[in-house]
Amino acid sequence: MAATQNSFADEATDEVEVIQVTGIRSSLVRSMDLKREANGVVDAISAEDIGKFPDTNLAESLQRITGVSIDRSNGEGSTVTVRGFGSEQNLITLNGRQLPNTTGSRTFDFANIAAESVSGVEVYKTSDASVTSGGIGATINLTSFKPLSAPGLTATISGKAVDDQSTETGGVTPELSGLYSQTFADDTFGIAISGSYQERESGMKQFLQDQGYRASDYTNTGWGGVPAGEAGGSNRPTSGIYSNPQQPRYVIEERQRERINGQLTLQYRPIETLTITADYTTFRNTIEEQHTDASVWFNYAGDRSESVWTGEPNAVPLIYSEIYDINSPADLRDTSLTVGAWGREEITDSIGLNIDWQVTEDLVLTLDHHSSKANMEATDPRHGTRNNVQLPSYTRTRSGLDLTGSLPGIAIGDIENFNPSTMRLSGSWFANDKYTSEIDQTQLDGKYHLNSDLSIDFGVSVNTVNNRYRHTQVQRPDWGGVGEEGDFEDINWTEDTILDKFDDSTGNFEGTATQSDYDLFNRIFFADFDEIINAAEYADPVANVDGLYGDCQAASGAAAGPNGEGQFCASTQWDADTNRFTEEETTAAYIQANYLGDMFDMPFSVHVGLRYEQTDVVSTASAPGYSRVEWNEDTSTSVTGQTGIETLSQSADYDLFLPNINFNLDVTDELRVRAAAGKTISRAGYNSLLGGTTINTGGNLSGYTGSSGNPGLEPLESINYDLSTEWYYDEGSYASIGYFKKDVSNWISYGSKQSDIFNLSDPLNGDKFNAAVTALGANASNEQIRTYIFENYADDPNVTPNFDEDGLLDGGSIVGDPLTDEGVVFNLNVPVNGDTEHTIDGFEFNVQHLFWDSGFGGIANYTMVDSDLQYDDSSLEDTEALVGLSDTANLVLFYDNYGFQARIAYNWRDQFLSDKRVNGDLTTPIYTEEYYQIDFNVSYDIPAVEGLTVFAEGINITEEVVRKHGRQSQLVFETTQTGARYGLGVRYTF
Repeated sequence: MAATQNSFADEATDEVEVIQVTGIRSSLVRSMDLKREANGVVDAISAEDIGKFPDTNLAESLQRITGVSIDRSNGEGSTVTVRGFGSEQNLITLNGRQLPNTTGSRTFDFANIAAESVSGVEVYKTSDASVTSGGIGATINLTSFKPLSAPGLTATISGKAVDDQSTETGGVTPELSGLYSQTFADDTFGIAISGSYQERESGMKQFLQDQGYRASDYTNTGWGGVPAGEAGGSNRPTSGIYSNPQQPRYVIEERQRERINGQLTLQYRPIETLTITADYTTFRNTIEEQHTDASVWFNYAGDRSESVWTGEPNAVPLIYSEIYDINSPADLRDTSLTVGAWGREEITDSIGLNIDWQVTEDLVLTLDHHSSKANMEATDPRHGTRNNVQLPSYTRTRSGLDLTGSLPGIAIGDIENFNPSTMRLSGSWFANDKYTSEIDQTQLDGKYHLNSDLSIDFGVSVNTVNNRYRHTQVQRPDWGGVGEEGDFEDINWTEDTILDKFDDSTGNFEGTATQSDYDLFNRIFFADFDEIINAAEYADPVANVDGLYGDCQAASGAAAGPNGEGQFCASTQWDADTNRFTEEETTAAYIQANYLGDMFDMPFSVHVGLRYEQTDVVSTASAPGYSRVEWNEDTSTSVTGQTGIETLSQSADYDLFLPNINFNLDVTDELRVRAAAGKTISRAGYNSLLGGTTINTGGNLSGYTGSSGNPGLEPLESINYDLSTEWYYDEGSYASIGYFKKDVSNWISYGSKQSDIFNLSDPLNGDKFNAAVTALGANASNEQIRTYIFENYADDPNVTPNFDEDGLLDGGSIVGDPLTDEGVVFNLNVPVNGDTEHTIDGFEFNVQHLFWDSGFGGIANYTMVDSDLQYDDSSLEDTEALVGLSDTANLVLFYDNYGFQARIAYNWRDQFLSDKRVNGDLTTPIYTEEYYQIDFNVSYDIPAVEGLTVFAEGINITEEVVRKHGRQSQLVFETTQTGARYGLGVRYTF
């Protein structure tokens, strides 16, 4: 084994050595044996054959384990939650080694690694001094194949065709995998090579409220709210809080992914007591995405009397409506088509060396080192890692959102006028992220047997993790629109409908006074992104960016920067935007005593350990300064005028003692009782540790926001208690029940800190703005206020009105004036440790049963989790809460006999808090609703050809939909529909 931790090494070796016994039943027996012989509470999954894991996705397999649930991305298992603790509170290792990632967090994405390259997974739920710290929920160790564990020649190759039902434009894609292992020189030298190649084409249809719902006290009648009384709608709340939608949209995306995994393992055993293992592992993912969405932006203006409210004192709109007073084309609002296309490449490389030496009969030493690096960057430097180009059609006479249906219904007026001939160009941005993570980890472990009953585990380690996050954004803040209608008319557009792509149905504004005037948004247009960009370059008459141009050159004759730079591409000038670096070095030492004995003729084992860790954190950050605020659009301002780069370096350190005790008692040969206590930690995400301040360059009447990291964050600390009983009543069959309790402190939440960083002036808070409000009244709209300023302050050097070809006012720019306007105060979200301890506890129930020699069997488990740490839905501030806490259940039925294997699995997860957004009046909890999924796979060994197997599989065969909502179930944030995925393949083992 390349693992150095004693627990990993001791418990994984037997599993690998018996792997040539194949099939579902034998896999379950091996997993049960590992659980039974473990020092603490451990669950495991074993490969059913060389290169054949129970599921094609590791996360999908892990969710079958008691207490484990998963989050899915693009219809595929991505991250895991264990006992209510989300992905950042669980440590993932490969052969006992910490893995770098490309997300900026401590989360590992299981979609990056092919299941075919893994021989087993072990989930350690109780603490052990020899195991690297970092997982409060669990430490999950992935093990790979080692050639000396299976002497001789072993090889397998498989191919599969996959049909993903979620894609509108893709087709059947291939997956190939293989493993070759052979030993030489009397089984003293071995080589194993494995690899996999996967193409996948998938898609997504989504209702998305990514801007969120603005929540405010019922007394708010200004921006972000509605008028009091009947003018604010039916049942307009008169107490508590209420929430308004901002920008609902229908999203249609297509995605193409290429995944390549490979591993080379060399082992040499010159003498029986010395094994040297060298290995190289690589994961490579390339993902391309195409995005199109259609949306409306609520202006919090117009006639809102047709809105309908419910749920006071935490009120939500069943129907939210804005009907505008249209007296001229200038009064029409925009309906936006947003397009984007981007890609990213993720590469992880790891090289390691492990030396396992049995020095004497009583002493074993293991030295392990690995250097690993992960990198994420754009596949196309021009497009960056995400982008957004908005093409508004100023034809909207009303806006509505109906939340009474299973799918939220967006409506506008005069939808027939929303088409390419009426579209023009507004704002755009091209974001470019680059993540780099490097880990150098060295571990020396030992085990010394004092006698047959007592042994000592000991070790030291040094783990250095370097993370660098770089970000740029080339943004044109022309959100009020530029160019002319028809600038995009000559593009090769394809028109399509929207609502028939969803299985759910919308409401229809039933009961409103003007129901027939609400046109459900059922129209969208698609075109090649580069063709749109080419037209956009010539549609924009003047180059206008927030201080940073792209790396590309503008098209000939198009608006450009001072040196011909383009506006419609990404930048790699990291020091001109955000460039942050964090180094985290942890030095650790541990000792653990293991004792075997008898108590009243009942065998027992006790394991008592102590781990000490010292962690030093250094963070360096560079970010730009800004010189002014411009009010270019009715509803928002832009912070712009970059002035230079500011660099800040911060450091922090902490040390911890982590004790543990595990006690196991064999009451009978079949009945084992376990008790455990220990202390574990979970470190803050790397993004939270990054120093420096980042501001959101868009502001509005709700204020200005930003965020700042905190390198001084201390890890979450948990005192854990476990008590379980396991009954192994027959071969391959057992039942277990367990109770766990975790007292967790140092919870991380976001506090708000006010800052006048950059000393900017706010055009929304000064003499000109106040004069307009005085003249027009407190209920004046932003558009009316801007018009008043343009008409009355045209000679002010900070006021620049625009006029159309007929000489009519057509928007313009108002710049904050330091002489007459108040200063901008940013509300910065800063992660901080809380001082309150909270308890999470629960029960785990599990039954695995093989029905004699019939070939039939089943698994059923259920996890109940509870906590006093719940989000306060009625609070307008962020509150401490545990993301990911939920009950889970699994039911698996299978048959394995006469060369035929079949399995059907049902997985259920109750509603849980999946995110906490902190952003002024958009601060909110986001809950993922109750969800279940049904998967199956079948295989048949062809009798005529030994080693040849054909198989088929289905994922999410009932095509379930993932839904997320805010403070109340009616406040829908996301409805994501992917679809089923089917595979048909063949495998040959020899």
